[in-house]
Amino acid sequence: MKVFKDKVSLTGMCLTLSIFTVAAYHAPFFSLVLDKIECGFNGVMITAGLGILMLALNFFFYYLVLYAGRFVGKCILAFTFIADAISLYFINSYEVLITDKMMGNVFNTQFSEASGFFSLSAVLYVLFLGVLPCIYIFARKVGYGSFKRFLTNIGIGIGAALAVAFGNMQNWPWIDRNSTELGSLLMPWSYTVNTVRYYSAEKKRNAKEILLPDARIATDSRDVCVLIIGESARRDHFSLYGYERETNPFTAKDSVAALIADAAATYTTAGVKAILSHEPSNKLYEILPNYMNRTGVDVSWRTSNWGEPPVHIDKYYKIKDLKARFPEADDRYDGILLEGLKEDILTSEKAKTLVVIHTNTSHGPTYFKKYPSEFEEFTPVCTTVEMSKANHQELMNAYDNSVIYTDWLIHSVIETLKEIPEVRSCMMYVSDHGESLGENNLYMHGVPMSIAPREQIEIPFIVWTSDSTLRIKEEEASQYHVFHSVMDFLGVESPIFDETRNIFE
Repeated sequence: MKVFKDKVSLTGMCLTLSIFTVAAYHAPFFSLVLDKIECGFNGVMITAGLGILMLALNFFFYYLVLYAGRFVGKCILAFTFIADAISLYFINSYEVLITDKMMGNVFNTQFSEASGFFSLSAVLYVLFLGVLPCIYIFARKVGYGSFKRFLTNIGIGIGAALAVAFGNMQNWPWIDRNSTELGSLLMPWSYTVNTVRYYSAEKKRNAKEILLPDARIATDSRDVCVLIIGESARRDHFSLYGYERETNPFTAKDSVAALIADAAATYTTAGVKAILSHEPSNKLYEILPNYMNRTGVDVSWRTSNWGEPPVHIDKYYKIKDLKARFPEADDRYDGILLEGLKEDILTSEKAKTLVVIHTNTSHGPTYFKKYPSEFEEFTPVCTTVEMSKANHQELMNAYDNSVIYTDWLIHSVIETLKEIPEVRSCMMYVSDHGESLGENNLYMHGVPMSIAPREQIEIPFIVWTSDSTLRIKEEEASQYHVFHSVMDFLGVESPIFDETRNIFE
């Protein structure tokens, strides 16, 4: 084509790419702006000002990268357009916000989970909004111009951005109030800036684990506690808490206590960290399994999930490890996490045992793949990963079936513990966070806590114990109650023990 044979000025190319970026990737951004502002002249000023500011910033970024990098610069821009397309797909399909917390989810997601989001729409997004712009970038010949021209255009880009910013000074408070949501929809800045923020925070948190004061085992009884960390379980879909559907047919007969609890965060890494921490903190203190292991408790970890803080114990079993130990087990579902549990408890040479089971049972969008067919109580089920296009009832059916399977897992652990009457035992189940299933057009989880809906915050906290003399407080709890309650049950004494965060009387 002749258009690809002729040279285009760097200015022209960057203007074209900037306009394309604003038009192709920012419908959710402007939809949010229009939803937040009031009609009138000031609303027009905010909307127009943000559009011009985006054009200026993108022009500045594209011009700088292409002039300095040439072919390498084209590769960088190609990456951003692919990333823009993927981000837009997730924003439109799952109503996510691209925050530093969401980037943490991205970097802690394994291929097995990521592949669950694959769909034809995702391919079309990448092809038409990612690959096609890349073809234009690489096929078009560019006249880069002189260094003087470079300085002039960079100055124009910066000047335009500053002029718009200061021309809208009266609207800065409005922008500041909505900065989290607006910034999370701004391409390519949302994922680039928030990636830097995420890794900066992780570097600070994980620089070195802060050891807690030495603890000691103060009782001689043979005790075992099994802590089950749930995934994406929302409290209002558990019949133990009044849900009209029977989603807890197994534990309903187990004399469990169902405590009211809220998650400390709406994404896995922070939720699991809260469950394993002794108090709320941005610092990385010694977590429960590491602390108990150092104290002399026999600690093991079984997981089909990821995102936990560093676990420093010998008995750390992933699905592949359990499959190697138990070749006949079905490794498609979380039931494999229970294989050999009784034998491991009985063969322990220590008086105190802690088993942590980190499940993946209700993680979307493929709820229908999280449970065996015999647990498909509610039909038909949603089988598409594009949740915004799913039939709402079918989506609910698939999710509720995953809750039934979760209930069976909890019940199975309780049954296993009942088979060891010589050991005083306890089971705790608490989810990392909740899950949105289309309420207010939100799906899954990860919305910042400041604006998160209750569906992503309210979680189940289920407790069972073989000790009939041990009473459980009938009150609200938090994820931070787990640490101190496990310590109390196992008879571990420590200066950091907090009785107000103990679920046992």
